Amino acid sequence: MHIAMLSAEYPPRWGGMGSTVFHLSSALASRGHQVTIITRNGGGKNTPSISGVEVISVGWLRIPMEFTRSYGRSALRALKKLNKLNPVDVVHLHCPMISWSAKQFRDCKMNVAPIVSSLHGSWLGEKDGLLTAKEQKETAVWANPNDLAILLTSNRYAKFENQALSGSDVCVANSEATKRDFLSRYSPPNDWDCEVIYWGVDTEMFTPSENRNKDFRSRFGCSDDDILLLAVGRLAARKGYGSLLQAFANVKSNFSNCKLVIVGRGHLRKRLLNQAHSLGISSSVYIESSMSFEELAELFRNADLTVYPSYYEGQGLIPLESMSSGTPVVTVNHGPLPEMVDSEVGALFDMGDINSMSETILKEISDKKSLQKKGVAGRKRVLQNFTYEIDADNFIEIYERIQ
Repeated sequence: MHIAMLSAEYPPRWGGMGSTVFHLSSALASRGHQVTIITRNGGGKNTPSISGVEVISVGWLRIPMEFTRSYGRSALRALKKLNKLNPVDVVHLHCPMISWSAKQFRDCKMNVAPIVSSLHGSWLGEKDGLLTAKEQKETAVWANPNDLAILLTSNRYAKFENQALSGSDVCVANSEATKRDFLSRYSPPNDWDCEVIYWGVDTEMFTPSENRNKDFRSRFGCSDDDILLLAVGRLAARKGYGSLLQAFANVKSNFSNCKLVIVGRGHLRKRLLNQAHSLGISSSVYIESSMSFEELAELFRNADLTVYPSYYEGQGLIPLESMSSGTPVVTVNHGPLPEMVDSEVGALFDMGDINSMSETILKEISDKKSLQKKGVAGRKRVLQNFTYEIDADNFIEIYERIQ
């Protein structure tokens, strides 16, 4: 089977979508299928090579949000050209970072192949996350041009998301929460075919370790007896790092030997460090703007607890990467996160409630035996439910069904 995947993100342009498309295409190719990725150009050098996977890069306008339309046009042209040279059996779109009109969906279905659209989340959900961040007085909510564009134009681009619901043969949401989100915000047809397939994680890279790496932990001022809290994700307002720092200040007043490491790129690093200084916790807060995947995996397996305070996610892969590494997770009791995290593998706190967050963290780190038990359970859950081998099997069934 020849599968054409249209994704605005693909390595070396990493991100949640880029990671899932990379690993899914690899799993499909390992089963003997041919995969062609049509993605945006200009992502950088050193695109990983996968046998059976070809990558085509196309042009796009570097304008926040509008790139979804320009990339969509370029991708469709490249797709039709590809189909003439090497007929495509299934087209797999990764929304919402590609925006097609109803006419473009009809063109693809009539002249190329049936369409599967993966729903990674909605623009209106992103907007709500930003508004929640503003309500919670997060740092510099509108300092990022992309976030400002989402606030101002999400209603326009939501119309193209609605077209995806009608124009696709099958839609696949990455969580029950995302499926509910689209049902409540948009107008899918009465015979709408939407399935839920959770994205997996790289269980070979994100794996537990029997012994702690003392040298690695010492990089963040942690001895064996100290507690290392980890937060990972883009340094953006909707990720909730401002609230996390306030909660961590409460935790520090009870556990003076606690450190917090935040890993993520973005424009908020200096402001978050200033906030940590004003809270009197700057000596215990480390913000790493760039880490290799190998270093990040090492950090996951050497942390005591991962905290994920995000205000909006379509699914959220960080909790799964932590669980796969044998490290428990505390996260919000909102959206898709409770579909992955519960008291067996971590704990939930009230979104936007600093006291709830700090109390939950304190409860978890107070019982190291419980943390170890939850770490083992988290790894087991990921292996049973959240792998790319499972994803590949599920998507192949859908591809074969709609041909």
